[in-house]
Amino acid sequence: MQYGRLLVITGPTASGKTTLGIACARTFGGEIVSADSRQIYRGMDLGTGKDIDEYGDVPYHLIDIAPAGYKYNLFEYLRDARKAIAGIGARNLLPIVVGGTGMYVEALLNGLELPEVPADNDLRASLEGKSLDELAGILSSMKTLHNSTDVDTPKRAIRAIEIATYYQNHPEAASKAIPHPIDNAVVVGVDISRDERRLRISRRLRDRLDAGMIDEVKALIDSGIHPEDLIYYGLEYKYLTEYIIGKLRYEDMISLLETAIHQFAKRQMTWFRGMERRGHHIHWIRYDTPPDEFVDKVKSLL
Repeated sequence: MQYGRLLVITGPTASGKTTLGIACARTFGGEIVSADSRQIYRGMDLGTGKDIDEYGDVPYHLIDIAPAGYKYNLFEYLRDARKAIAGIGARNLLPIVVGGTGMYVEALLNGLELPEVPADNDLRASLEGKSLDELAGILSSMKTLHNSTDVDTPKRAIRAIEIATYYQNHPEAASKAIPHPIDNAVVVGVDISRDERRLRISRRLRDRLDAGMIDEVKALIDSGIHPEDLIYYGLEYKYLTEYIIGKLRYEDMISLLETAIHQFAKRQMTWFRGMERRGHHIHWIRYDTPPDEFVDKVKSLL
């Protein structure tokens, strides 16, 4: 698929991407296409940092499009993102992809075409009960583990094995996954130092807890979503769920969650550096650049 223009604003968690992306959308006459793998889900608001009120009159896409408990995947993201981008371009507006899920961003930039991988219930049954380390070992024997979120939980690892097995058994489908990179995207990274990022993560976590993040997770469970389905999403939803169901004490939950978010941000930066090595040029602009100055810098790149 060809795009007229495409602006991507990415970076690690807590770097301020949303605010800067919205500023660009207001100036350039654009619409936001989320590249956040968890803002997809309805009812998962504080834990994913949607900040919906901040958008105001700026249209956005791929936020609140699936029920919590659903397991949205890369195939669906590429399908839905391309549809949104094409629609925005057809209205002669600028699509602005904003988010920190590096796998989504890079697959989109690569023009990756993926077949839909069906469930393999026999394979799932054979893997049920294996430890996370055992599943990670199976997966690493099938492919190089570029994406550590594949082995965050047993359910994620089983799904990753299912996909890798499908490609092994269907080489014709694997051939469709050859990238066709788009050549007219401008990729901007929000640059923030490790120390400042850690301070912002810790402060944001406290703010979200004060705003009722635990109640948000309790409400999801009370609505009928199984705790294991929330744990699947990792980070806030994993640790808060484990606290709510009595597996963790409050103090341990806070400590483990804060550490996990710091580790997640580090993995994001590792992914972005890998993107650059794989040929994607990212224009890094400091996170504390005033929005109007940030917009001017981006304008010079478009």
